[in-house]
Amino acid sequence: MNKTEAKKRIEEINTLLTRASEAYYNEDKEIMSNFEYDRLYDELKSLEDEYGIKADHSLTENVGFVAADFLPKVRHEKPMLSLDKTKDRNVLKDFLGDKEGVLSYKLDGLTIVLTYEGGKFVSGVTRGNGEVGEDISNNIPAFINVPLKINYKGHLVLRGEAIISYSDFNKINDELGVGFEKYKNPRNLCSGSVRQLDPNITKKRNVRLVIFSLVEIGGDNKTKEEEKVNSTFENQMRFLDDLSFETVFRKKVNKENILDTIDFYSKDVVKNDYPSDGLVLIFNDIKYGESLGATSKFPRNALAFKWQDETAETTLREVEWSPSRTGLINPVAIFDTVELEGTNVSRASLHNISIIEELKLGIGDRIKVFKANMIIPQVEENLTKSGSLKYPDKCPVCKSKLVIKNNDGVKTLLCENKLCPVKNIKGFENFVSRNCMNIEGISIATIETFLSKGIIKEYGDLYKLESHKDEIVGLDGFGEKSYQNIISSVDKSRDTECFRVINALGIIGIGTANAKTLARHFENDIEKIVNADESELQGIDDIGPVLAKSIKDFFSDKNNKRILDDIIKEVKIKKDSIKGAAKLNGMTFVITGSLENFENRDELVKVIEDNGGKTATSVSKNTNYLINNDVTSNSTKNKKAKELGVKIISENDFIKMIK
Repeated sequence: MNKTEAKKRIEEINTLLTRASEAYYNEDKEIMSNFEYDRLYDELKSLEDEYGIKADHSLTENVGFVAADFLPKVRHEKPMLSLDKTKDRNVLKDFLGDKEGVLSYKLDGLTIVLTYEGGKFVSGVTRGNGEVGEDISNNIPAFINVPLKINYKGHLVLRGEAIISYSDFNKINDELGVGFEKYKNPRNLCSGSVRQLDPNITKKRNVRLVIFSLVEIGGDNKTKEEEKVNSTFENQMRFLDDLSFETVFRKKVNKENILDTIDFYSKDVVKNDYPSDGLVLIFNDIKYGESLGATSKFPRNALAFKWQDETAETTLREVEWSPSRTGLINPVAIFDTVELEGTNVSRASLHNISIIEELKLGIGDRIKVFKANMIIPQVEENLTKSGSLKYPDKCPVCKSKLVIKNNDGVKTLLCENKLCPVKNIKGFENFVSRNCMNIEGISIATIETFLSKGIIKEYGDLYKLESHKDEIVGLDGFGEKSYQNIISSVDKSRDTECFRVINALGIIGIGTANAKTLARHFENDIEKIVNADESELQGIDDIGPVLAKSIKDFFSDKNNKRILDDIIKEVKIKKDSIKGAAKLNGMTFVITGSLENFENRDELVKVIEDNGGKTATSVSKNTNYLINNDVTSNSTKNKKAKELGVKIISENDFIKMIK
């Protein structure tokens, strides 16, 4: 290979890996196996080293991936570097040398940075690209094990891994409806759960945070106690244990016991309930570790260890095609059961058509399978290479014709039918949610089951479930009691408010606050909203031309109007639900810190919106007030508010405003 060919191959590999990384970290999907990613990464690094050529924005230099667009961005005070890695136990031993280290699980979830001030939780930010992450502060209280108040009043910054345990993951999958795609792995589910705009979804998923690093404690002038805490990694973890944080499982190691300790972990990981893709070795002496410095990508105080994957040979018997909510039809390999890492395995995701074509799969082929990082079943190699596999031409759910799409060299099978029931799960989930029709007890799993059985097709069908009683009672996991509970919740939601119906329709750009604005302006008369022209809608505060067009376009669609009419026949809208002067009209509030007068943040948000105001998750030039009971705090949001001249008020100040 000459230098020109090497440069072309380097750019080709880097493009593939960049696309795979963005899909994995930002879209919660996998377009190539871990095995293939590692193989290509090693090839990229080898070629760059051999020929002295770097790809543009090479993944061997970058420390992370671009943050998603739908959450506020926050710049980390300290960049978060990746760890160098090895699969060789002796490399790990040589790295440690004569020093004492701590060996812990490398958890497979989503890295989060927590900040505390004055004993109170201040902010939570995802890793993002290592320099800029996403502000998920509103979701942190929904984690099942994160303390919001701690018995330490100084400045504290921590890093942890947000995870969903295998037992919780399996329970969530077991509750999914028949015929619908199961979640692929705990990491993807956790990533999507943590980055939800609605904390209620996060809470339902039993997300937990396991702390693996203390980044900062105290200020420049540390107390003797803080200096002691910051002297060793083990002291840091014990200090955090005492503050009621859940810290990573770990063991002290030296050159005498490190190999035996790795053997312990290799047996323990099989029964460990927390997803792990390897181990992390860090020097126990903090000052010694810091003295080693860092490269542009890796700190030199720690090294990651990835498991050597155990493989097995088997026969491919079937490929199952599972429809997803995005329209993608995902292939899953079904093969003769083999034992890997102490468990029986008979299924593995094939991700997409490109991987099937690369493996040249056919039914009856002899294949080699493995558990990537001892966790996720993957097809490593096809020994037969028959290439005879046929793709389905119709959607398994709606029977519409399927198409093959090619996106940046990755081929996928897609159902383009906009009315495919699977695609409307999010719409139904919004419809039954608390800020919409508030139908308690109807989960995503129940919605999926009802859709797959044809019990519901449109929103109004939820109010006609009595005609399907025998079928519902006979469904797996249901019964008479479940049916009665659902009917009771549905009937309770029939007495509703105008803004809830508007919010439930899923009009693009219209959320709870704007739905309340519309209801207030049109005196809770939904027909007036439906028939309003764009010019009138544009004249309403906070609506504007874009939202006005969105509203008008929605109600101009005969099908949308028919669906609304069907709902209105089943419900009774209160005429006095939102009325009177809007005291907070045009004002935007940001809420941070703990609350004293309101049960939770949702309750305070409701009061703001009921009085005509809006809320946002981050402070900007459009913010009118930051509500924080600790007005003197040096938190990120307080600093930003002072920088922009945004007034910081307490809960009591806010209560005086609305009185």
